[in-house]
Amino acid sequence: MSILASLAPVRTMPQARFGAVDPRARVVLSVGFALVTVGLSELVALFAALAMATGLMIMAHLPVGSTLRRMAAMDLFIFALIAMLPFTTPGTPMFTIFGFEASREGLHHAVQIALTANAVALAMLALLGTMEAVTLGHALHALRCPERLVQLMMFTVRYIEVLGEEYARMRQAMRARGFRPRSNWHSYRSYGYLVGMMLVRAIERSERILGAMKCRGFTGRIPLLERFEMRRRDWQFVAGFAVALAALIGIEVANVFV
Repeated sequence: MSILASLAPVRTMPQARFGAVDPRARVVLSVGFALVTVGLSELVALFAALAMATGLMIMAHLPVGSTLRRMAAMDLFIFALIAMLPFTTPGTPMFTIFGFEASREGLHHAVQIALTANAVALAMLALLGTMEAVTLGHALHALRCPERLVQLMMFTVRYIEVLGEEYARMRQAMRARGFRPRSNWHSYRSYGYLVGMMLVRAIERSERILGAMKCRGFTGRIPLLERFEMRRRDWQFVAGFAVALAALIGIEVANVFV
């Protein structure tokens, strides 16, 4: 299959109820949701944002098990930060663990971060995770994102698995030669050689891919075989989403002045 054919856009994702919505609208709305959610500080508004993101997940028909595993992986990544905040933020003491006092303000801040991160990640999975990477690239290109950046993203998605397979083959070759990782200079040098060979092979592969693309007529621009067009259902989805974001802002403002 030619490289140009692999860049053809895929408009719909049948498993998502809003898969037929214009991808440009989904990108813009996901960014808008992230900006609004990050700007929230009241827990009521953040819980509402998380509920909205959960509704998007249900609409997108995301598998609950794998989605929760992804969210758990992200939560484990930020757990250390969240766990330290109650003990490092000055404020009203709530409880003491091993002589360290946890403040109410620190706990509030930790809950804020956890709710914000989960709401934004879940919304991104629902709005963008159900979109083909090529479609996302075309949507970003249509939104006037830097063309080189879009191409870099698309080729990264296309070849990251290829590089992963190359890494697995080289690790298998090292094991076949009796390599066993240990905490010594030999292991460190071996991993350095592994990284160096990965870079060399990646450069060589990129040169071969570039030559193949030029043979197929690639001129440095993304060929668009289909133009995006905002339809009535797209505008209805955008309007409903905008009303929901306005409601989040309203909840935030109402709780601030209570």
